[in-house]
Amino acid sequence: MSFLHLSFYSAFALSSLGLAFHRTHLISALLCLESMMLSMYIALSLWPVENQATSFALMPVLMLAFSACEAGTGLAMLVASTRTHGSDHLHNLNLLQC
Repeated sequence: MSFLHLSFYSAFALSSLGLAFHRTHLISALLCLESMMLSMYIALSLWPVENQATSFALMPVLMLAFSACEAGTGLAMLVASTRTHGSDHLHNLNLLQC
């Protein structure tokens, strides 16, 4: 395993650990999700270069489009929850109280 692969795997693992253990604010969860998507995007964009496969060159663009949609939806949820609940703490968001 090269140093490049190790860095992508460790970035993804650290961001998933951050998502699992730092569940206080919605913005920190969104940042962890974005760092996971960024590490996956970089790994997917370097994968066709390493394998000399041009058929997978469109995959990073699709991943980037889905990541942008996810970020927009997350920010809309952040603004909506801050307006309704007054903060972005995740313990305030309970679906049973809606």
